[in-house]
Amino acid sequence: MKLNIAIDGPSAAGKSTIARRLARECDYIHLDTGAMYRCIAYKALNQGVALDDEAALGSLIDQTEIRLTPQGQVFLDGEEMKDKIRSDAVSMAASQVSSWKIVRQKLVERQQKMARDKGVVMDGRDIGTVVLPDAEIKIFLTASPQARAQRRFLENQQKGISSDYQQLVAEIAQRDKQDTERVNSPLRQAEDAVGIDTSEMTIDEVVAAIQRLVEEKMKEGSHD
Repeated sequence: MKLNIAIDGPSAAGKSTIARRLARECDYIHLDTGAMYRCIAYKALNQGVALDDEAALGSLIDQTEIRLTPQGQVFLDGEEMKDKIRSDAVSMAASQVSSWKIVRQKLVERQQKMARDKGVVMDGRDIGTVVLPDAEIKIFLTASPQARAQRRFLENQQKGISSDYQQLVAEIAQRDKQDTERVNSPLRQAEDAVGIDTSEMTIDEVVAAIQRLVEEKMKEGSHD
């Protein structure tokens, strides 16, 4: 028996890191939906497509191939992206791009198709509410803006990307505002999601907490 696991939460709450680790532990496939929006933002920036032109962005998606592998690689039109889509500029652009209805519709259709066979850990901002409303496990990860900025700062340092801690705090607060106030699929916790504040938790502790929920759900399933 395989389940679908939906992990939502604000920017830099550790969703992708947790989802990747969890997928490995459960032998599931990790589908990083944020990477899909980042790919569209990256391509739009590179091709000079205006981030406020919904129709042009919709057409761009129709001409774009995005492939996510079980190993966690992200391919945009056949090219592996690695850190190209992880810059702060792409992060902010992805938040803008993902606010458009046509963009969300087209990418959500692709995401739902990918999760049809179960055994998927999917993370993003509207997975439990819109993309996989029937997911057996729903998690909402949060952390204080300061904790998230500190993580992003350390992450950038490790990658050799220069960044300013105070600016990161401001950008994360701005991103939260964009994500929670947007008209299409705003960031919110699904009613049946389990909230986990990761501010004071290690990655191992968060993964272990979610694994316990998965085990409980599997036991329930075996009694049905």
